Amino acid sequence: MVTTRGISYKEAGVDIDEADRAVASIAKMARETFTPRVLTEIGTFGACYALPKMRNPVLISSVDGVGTKLKVAFLTGRHDTIGEDLVNHCVNDIAVQGATPLFFLDYLAFGKLDARVAAAVVSGLARGCRSNSCALIGGETAEMPGLYADGEYDLAGTIVGAAEKTKVITGRKIRAGDILVGLPSAGLHTNGFSLARKVLFDAGGYNVDSRVEELGGVLGDELLKVHRSYLAPIQALTKAGLLLGAAHITGGGITDNLPRMLPKGLAAAVDLSSWTVPAVFELIRNIGGIPEEDYRRTFNLGIGMILAIPAKQEAKALKILKKLGETPHIVGEVVVQKRGAKRVQYR
Repeated sequence: MVTTRGISYKEAGVDIDEADRAVASIAKMARETFTPRVLTEIGTFGACYALPKMRNPVLISSVDGVGTKLKVAFLTGRHDTIGEDLVNHCVNDIAVQGATPLFFLDYLAFGKLDARVAAAVVSGLARGCRSNSCALIGGETAEMPGLYADGEYDLAGTIVGAAEKTKVITGRKIRAGDILVGLPSAGLHTNGFSLARKVLFDAGGYNVDSRVEELGGVLGDELLKVHRSYLAPIQALTKAGLLLGAAHITGGGITDNLPRMLPKGLAAAVDLSSWTVPAVFELIRNIGGIPEEDYRRTFNLGIGMILAIPAKQEAKALKILKKLGETPHIVGEVVVQKRGAKRVQYR
């Protein structure tokens, strides 16, 4: 029998004191997002939230992660925007169904916990929650030595929202002839980074500090642009009774995401010349020699949200969007899907 001296948890790779420091800073930022409907403090086993008064409420939820955009954060040493990316992504996923965000829970896992980095990540989560009137009511911060490399972490989150059952956006009212309005993205958002990193860093020879002439700035700054929230324009059009359907353009690009809001038997005719594709996407395509189909199914190409609007309401919808500071593009229209035709037809 082999005997050893006592081994502490810290020697095994888990620093409880560092975890306490992280929790202390995280709790303060989380409390700043609280609304009167939050019924528990940070640190309880389960977080409690009082539902808003609705006649027939439907809870709408989504869970997601940031993906390999995290690798760019590691390379730059900037961790304060990643959390906002995650919140906005999740907000968009439920907003397209008419949900008002209620609360958010995060999962942050380190190989070796760094309270400073954790606080920076949560600062982004809190900022995203505040800007979307959503409470950051809880989460999990884990230290798992041996599972993640030192200096790296993973981030995921779950959002819960609510809508009146009669006001859930299903897309069922979309008809042939309705117009498709695209709202600009802020770059790659949180999708396509595995391909983008391979092309830009491996094939292109750039690094995050490279000043790229085509982009008019530093590559790291471009890649870390925050995923936009489209909650305000969606809510404004819904309130005006103009929104028939919405598609968040994430992984899969327009090709895979736009059909998700269309009723069976309908397709989308998309005019690729109706907006200017941002330089970062063209840079990636040119360096990587990316096939057109992969290009369209990997990146948002500068359009982060597509909205279906009745054609006769085009002028009113565009006026509302422009008043919010949006730059809307009429990117196409809904058409009858012919036998054997694709759900998205590019022109």
